[in-house]
This record gives sequence, structure tokens and C-alpha cells, in this order.
Amino acid sequence: MNKMDSAISQADYEYFNGAIKKHETQSSVLISNSKYLNHAGLRSLIAQEYLRRNGADMPNTAFIPEVAKILHELEDMPTVIRLFEEEKERLPEFKRWLTERKLSNFTADDVKHCKEGTLGWILHDFIANSGYNIDVFFQGMPVVNDFTFYMKERAYTHDVEHMVSGFGPNHGGEVALIVANMRAFYNYFRPELAAFFNRVPTYLLSKTMMKSGLYYPEGFKVELEAIEWGLKQGNNWKMPLMLVPWRDHIDRPIEEIREEFGVTPVIPDGYWDWTNSTSEDPREEPAASASVAAE
Repeated sequence: MNKMDSAISQADYEYFNGAIKKHETQSSVLISNSKYLNHAGLRSLIAQEYLRRNGADMPNTAFIPEVAKILHELEDMPTVIRLFEEEKERLPEFKRWLTERKLSNFTADDVKHCKEGTLGWILHDFIANSGYNIDVFFQGMPVVNDFTFYMKERAYTHDVEHMVSGFGPNHGGEVALIVANMRAFYNYFRPELAAFFNRVPTYLLSKTMMKSGLYYPEGFKVELEAIEWGLKQGNNWKMPLMLVPWRDHIDRPIEEIREEFGVTPVIPDGYWDWTNSTSEDPREEPAASASVAAE
């Protein structure tokens, strides 16, 4: 028996586990009252992505599409659609956003005319020079209804939100942006729909913190600070930034946009630029240009 074994007593097991009830079943496979736990593929991915290191042999963003696909497939879609309809009646900005369906699928040509300091000017630099792809998810998916518009526009606006929030595409910025959105969703929507919007982000944040808790203590410290920044700023947003029709604002100064939509406080430029290395094993070369939102 090692020291850790001896530190946990029988009294501890009884205190924490004493209320466990054992159930018998005729099932030949693992089964529970959780549709998520019952999904063998999700169980496997969750275990791997929570417990693995962020090694140089595998990008930190690995398997996000697989997990997102499973989570979407497990949704009760009639309920989600009902919640969309109910919230459209209650929230005029949400209804307008879904009715107008203005996609933020910007190209460099769309914003090349924009003056320095405007959102469009920042977008042009990002699209033309960063190496990132603004079309980060659901590539090729047609927009045919409210739900597919939400899915597609949510992907397009991710990097726009980086620019407007000041939470850059780096480890600290990604965590802060996730948390800001979580806070804003719960401030604006009823909890049932906010939970749906936060489903995949909850996975991204939790696996990031689990891995840092196991392997990257400096990264975990960054994440705690990022959570504080995200909660502060997200609580001040007038509405979730995904609802802003960004095409209407490309010629406006970024400071003016932030003031209108309550995007404050904003961190200093470059504040977390150094943080990627705190959440991963050493790399011989810079990481590929993919969002680190889900480490």
C-alpha cells in the first residue's frame, strides 16, 4: 500500500459513496440514464481529450468536429426549434437576426476599402495576412432555415468577436471569449436555450482546464485570469455579440462599436500573445494557424 492509498480511509469511501444505489439491468451493453454517457464514441473522446497531453504530434484542436457532431446529434431538436420560436417572440434582436440572415462571410475584397481603425480595416488585415480562415466550421453547409443560419453565422463571427472583444486568438483570449459568451448567453436567453448555445463551449473550456490542471500549471493560471476577464466583459455586453449584424458596422471605428454594445473592459493589445506555450508541450516550430479555442 502506498502513501496515497493509506491517506484515503474506509470512512472516506463511506462518506462520499455511501448513498450509491446499485441497479440491475437486462441490457447486454453499458447503459445509464444519460444519453451522453451512453454514447460509446463520446465516452472515448471525452476520456482521451480530457486526459491527453497537448503534444506536438497532435494539434490542440484535434477531434473538435467529432465531439461537436456527436453533441449536435444528441440534441432534442424539436425542443431546440421550439425554444428558438419562443425566444424570437420575446427578444426583438434575436428575431431580427434570424429574419434578416446577414452572413458575416467576409472576403478581403469586401473590406479592402475600409479606413484605418475601423472594424473592416482590422478584418482585412486578418483575412489577408493572418493565415487564419474566417470560415472555421460547418464549411459548405447551406443556410436553409433559422437553425442552419445560426450554425453558419456562429462560425463566421467567432473571429470577428476576437477583434471586437480584444480577446485575441491565443490561449488566454480563447478562454476569455468562451466565458464572455457563456455569461452573455445566460444574461440574454432563457437558461434552456443558453445551455444549448453553451453545449460545445462547455466541452471546450472544461477539457482545456482539465488538461492544464494535470499538466500545465502556468496555463491553468492564465485560464483563471481569462475567466475573470471574460465574466466581466460578457456581463457588460448589451446582447450576445453573435446577434450583431457585422456587415452594418464594417466602416465604424472599433472603439465606437465597443461603446455601443458594452464591450468593456478591454485588455491591452498583446496582453496574452505569449500564452499559447503555457498550455502545450514544446513545439519545434510555431503551431499551425488554427484557433486554439479548444485545447
